[in-house]
Amino acid sequence: MAWAFELLAGPYGGTTEGPAWDGQALLFTHIPGSRIMRYDPQTGACTEFRTGTHSTNGLMFDAQGRLYGCQSGQNCIARFEPDGRMTQLPNRLEGRRHNRPNDLAIDRKGRIWFTDPFGRGRPAGERELDHASILRLDPQADGGWSLNRMTFDTTSPNGILLSQDERTLYVAQSDYDGTRELRAYPLRDDDTLGAYTVLHTFGNDARGVQRGVDGMCLDTAGNIIACAGWREAGPGPMIYIFAPSGRVLETHPVPVDRPTNCTFGDADLSTLYVTTGGGHLFRVRNTGRRGWLLYPL
Repeated sequence: MAWAFELLAGPYGGTTEGPAWDGQALLFTHIPGSRIMRYDPQTGACTEFRTGTHSTNGLMFDAQGRLYGCQSGQNCIARFEPDGRMTQLPNRLEGRRHNRPNDLAIDRKGRIWFTDPFGRGRPAGERELDHASILRLDPQADGGWSLNRMTFDTTSPNGILLSQDERTLYVAQSDYDGTRELRAYPLRDDDTLGAYTVLHTFGNDARGVQRGVDGMCLDTAGNIIACAGWREAGPGPMIYIFAPSGRVLETHPVPVDRPTNCTFGDADLSTLYVTTGGGHLFRVRNTGRRGWLLYPL
């Protein structure tokens, strides 16, 4: 069944990202505008929810409904408080400030897993860490946080996602000068990550480098719905649906270039919302699938 992509907002110019369903409306980031937008499906209105967000990229709610974002302009993860304040979480690993967080996944324990790439085109002199890894913020009993490095084999991690049972961490390795893979890391009993399995590889063709996975989400069957592709090479901008084994179940061409991220929303969580590199917000109402979110249940 072909999907019908309905344009809801934009293009704003510059990347939109981080779609997150709050139970009533869809939040998403406009990165160059340093703002979070709110789309209300009941009224069709799209309004500013937060401004001055320091180029926040990915967004996610924890199980208690607290909103966190990858505040790339401040090199930190931030929590957006209900009273309008922003609480910036610790961003130093062994005394050095980490890079620009891109995307995040939060587990039932409240731990925040996030990708921390260098950022394409970022001068080496601005980096304090010499690696681009998966990092994790763990909440402590005293209200503080500890920051830990979780991967030692990533060079440009992008999208990140936990399986429903939280035994597998899906990571998009998106090195445009090297490997572009969708990986599955097992979460071991000792709380470390095991050796990854490659679920899908994006190669080159006669036109150039294929763009790998960016953002992704889950459906209730445990399948991975992923944004990938561009018009420069490969099959073009696409929504892929991968089984947990990596088998490609479906592909759905996106009508504009560079889809960036997606999540399910609406009352029955059967509508897919999609953001893009050009600053759009799309939705697909009849996906034939239902999304799985940590919040709201």
